[in-house]
Amino acid sequence: MRVAIAGAGAVGRSVARELIGNGHRVLLIDRDPAAVKPERVPDAEWLLADSCELSSLEEAKLESCDVVIAATGDDKVNLVTSLLAKTEFTVPRTVARVNHPNNEWLFTEAWGVDVNVSTPRIMSALVEEAVSVGDIVRLFTFRQGNANLVEITLPEDSPFVGKPVGLIPWPENSALVTILRDGQVYTPAGDQPIEQGDELLFVCSPESEAAIQELLSPDRH
Repeated sequence: MRVAIAGAGAVGRSVARELIGNGHRVLLIDRDPAAVKPERVPDAEWLLADSCELSSLEEAKLESCDVVIAATGDDKVNLVTSLLAKTEFTVPRTVARVNHPNNEWLFTEAWGVDVNVSTPRIMSALVEEAVSVGDIVRLFTFRQGNANLVEITLPEDSPFVGKPVGLIPWPENSALVTILRDGQVYTPAGDQPIEQGDELLFVCSPESEAAIQELLSPDRH
């Protein structure tokens, strides 16, 4: 897979190293000469260019990329880069960094963004996930599929404590994908019971979130 990353700062370089370590080809793009230091990620391609300029993206051969990641510290740059990648080069998937939470509403398919990554929102979700019992916590949004990754920690008074997964009437448009218990990851099986304190991870539609909480933790309402 070929991935272009706009922004060769600490975030962009870290993502590049991870992707290269997983066997992908990575191009780092930055308009600041001081940021273009190939020795920092020697296995990546490097390009000194402005990712908001169409000619720069043509030079980068963006049409050959499977994914474009807009990881600069400027939300305007990330939006324009995503929009050009999607509309001018038909890149299959775009991922954009959100620096300021007030701008998050802009990072949608209308601006060519398939997935937005908001650090403040992720940190908030992780805090909620750590302290919330019986409440749905949204961890991630899949833009293209109109679905979310959500978590709920099963409270001791849930009516389904000790009940097998296969006998629980899960809401429509929801799927239990993982059970986290005592530091272990379990694949849900039909005869496997869920227990107090289990962290249940679901992929579901936004409309199903309340139904999951009502099912597993009705006394929270």
